[in-house]
Amino acid sequence: MCLTTDKKILKFIDMNRREFLKTLAVLPLTALAKTSSRGYYVDPKVASYWIKKEGNTVQCQNCPHKCVLKDGQRGFCRVRENRGGKLYTLSYGNPCAVHIDPIEKKPLYHFLPGTTAYSIATAGCNFRCKHCQNYQISQVAPEETSNYKLPPEKLVNEVLHHKNRNNISSIAYTYTEPSIFIEYMLDSAKLAKKEGIKNVYHSNGYLNEKPLLDLIPFLDGANIDLKFFKNDSYMDIASGSLEPVLNTLKKLKAGGVWLEITYLIIPTINDDTKEIKEMTSWVLDNLGDEVPIHFSRFYPTYKLENLPQTPLKSVEKAREIAIDMGVKYSFVGNVPSGNPGENTYCPACGKLLIKRRGYYILENNIKKDSCPACGEKIAGVWK
Repeated sequence: MCLTTDKKILKFIDMNRREFLKTLAVLPLTALAKTSSRGYYVDPKVASYWIKKEGNTVQCQNCPHKCVLKDGQRGFCRVRENRGGKLYTLSYGNPCAVHIDPIEKKPLYHFLPGTTAYSIATAGCNFRCKHCQNYQISQVAPEETSNYKLPPEKLVNEVLHHKNRNNISSIAYTYTEPSIFIEYMLDSAKLAKKEGIKNVYHSNGYLNEKPLLDLIPFLDGANIDLKFFKNDSYMDIASGSLEPVLNTLKKLKAGGVWLEITYLIIPTINDDTKEIKEMTSWVLDNLGDEVPIHFSRFYPTYKLENLPQTPLKSVEKAREIAIDMGVKYSFVGNVPSGNPGENTYCPACGKLLIKRRGYYILENNIKKDSCPACGEKIAGVWK
């Protein structure tokens, strides 16, 4: 199960999520390392989603930043560059992170639980989150990371090669911000879908409507980080804005993509009960009561090391608020393993349906997409 022996799994089960994340960081996909060259590999390709402006100037249309770039300039994301009046992407077929993860790590709790996702990321990001846990790869350019040479065809072949042995059901575009490698993601997702491999998207949601609508037909699941519910916080902490993220959430839901949301609670920034209630109310009004919300604990990192870690009671209280307001499925994250808030319960009768410990499934009692006790249909992707 997921590149480990049973003995190692038992050891991992007793770790909290933060410790587990650190462990995964030193478990590269060794089979891939043996078959792929790795170095500071960059293979520029003409990008999608841009328009020509006066002279050799171009404007990127991929994300809401809409960077206007003169010849030789690079976008806010660090991966899209104007070369001679054409916009090129430097993040195509060159992931700097490749791992096989439990799907629960994304986190996706109601999407093929117990399976694994072949997870990739390239360098760069279109946010500047001061609390980014992956800043070593998200806040640098592709030339600054050691990259695999893994074009879409080879990526899908690698997944097929490891699929049965590692219970892989999907490719996850994750870790940094997959929207910045939209061309690579879209080409890979199309090939994966033809082979019966599902595609999942863990994103900040900061993507323009045209590329998003092009991507949606090839996505099966998504977890969007709804980082704040105040535009000022988005601007100050992430160098982004709220409205485009809300639009992404609505489009994904309308497009039939299985959707879950992560709300990382940061002390003094977005932990106010009023903000949490406003966010939850918006989710209920615009996405419905079956979209799971994960309330995750913040740990001091990067440029926010001055703040304390989130008290456990804060995420537990947020989960309680969401459930009391009508959200059927809500969870806590980055907590000591075995917390009841990690589990899925039937919203109708309260029966324990999926018991989790960290990223691992200890029990899955769902039968034919339903609660075995009362027959309530449980929302999710179960096969």
